[in-house]
Amino acid sequence: MSRERQLRFWVIGFLVFGLGLWLLQTILLPFIAGMAIAYFLDPICDRLESWGLSRLWATTLVTVLFALLLVLALLLVVPAAIAQIAELAQQLPRFFEVLRSKLDLLLMQFETRVDPAIVERIKATVEGSLGDVASWATGAFGRVISGGLAIVSLLSLFFLTPVVAFYLLRDWDLMTAKIDSWLPRGQAATIRTLARQADEILAGWVRGVATVCLVLGVGYALALTAIGLSAGLLVGLVAGALSFIPFVGSIGGFLLAMGLAVVEFDSVWRIAGVAAIFVVGQALEGNVLTPKLVGDKVGLHPVLVIFALLAGGALLGFTGVLIAMPVAAVLGVLSRFALDRYLESPLYRSARQEAPEPVGTDEGSP
Repeated sequence: MSRERQLRFWVIGFLVFGLGLWLLQTILLPFIAGMAIAYFLDPICDRLESWGLSRLWATTLVTVLFALLLVLALLLVVPAAIAQIAELAQQLPRFFEVLRSKLDLLLMQFETRVDPAIVERIKATVEGSLGDVASWATGAFGRVISGGLAIVSLLSLFFLTPVVAFYLLRDWDLMTAKIDSWLPRGQAATIRTLARQADEILAGWVRGVATVCLVLGVGYALALTAIGLSAGLLVGLVAGALSFIPFVGSIGGFLLAMGLAVVEFDSVWRIAGVAAIFVVGQALEGNVLTPKLVGDKVGLHPVLVIFALLAGGALLGFTGVLIAMPVAAVLGVLSRFALDRYLESPLYRSARQEAPEPVGTDEGSP
């Protein structure tokens, strides 16, 4: 088969695969999540197999322990988080009224120095914007809490994902061996090498980033709760969970926490304390946690991470967010492989044109 036909075959195959993902995106979430869980639990099963357990018993033990840990974490965190969400939804109108009154007081202090007409226009704009934001936020909270479709999707995620993960984990080695047998024989060694590189990048990135998110989430939640913020647990967990996107978790958590702190606290020192929590958290993340736990060895630039996550979310929603990093890892490995091939090719290492020999005369000629 010629190179052109091979290229055409793979391009058509990838296009069909992408079209299938797009058409089935509404039902793929439990399967993608189960595949991700199986991928990261497979090394544990392999270790148990090396100790003498059968694959079935190793898979059963690992799946049950993982499910128990997940349920325990949910029982400890979810009820408090739901209570804070409900309380925050009820208090939103009052929060916006308090915020409006504080802004009015701030504008009154400028009335003596600024044209009153400008102050009135600013006041009308602020009041209208706050009203719109309050209505939208209250409605959004209500839709999230009472949305039947969201609840069905969440239930399918919790009940289907463990089943999918169990069967994939049980047959993981068989599936990888079967896929390996389908590789084109002439390029099998190269594909295996690229797959190992992508695996190292993805596993290293996810392990490091998951640890960073866990540490930041727990730290923000404890610190904000200790300082007295009513939704401190919720804000801290959200900030930690979003920290897998560079700077988004810390900035988003800072803005949300500061907005609540300005409304709740009368003490400037407590408001400054909330700001200090996120300053310290961002400093720890940028100078200690990310360099130590993630580092540069994974080869995923922050800009690439942000672009991959946003592109995946825009194309396939939350399912796209889950598969964004595997796709980014594979594309990064393929890009470096293509660049290495280009640098070794005649297209880059073309020989210099030798200057023509000057036409001379024989040594004995006059």
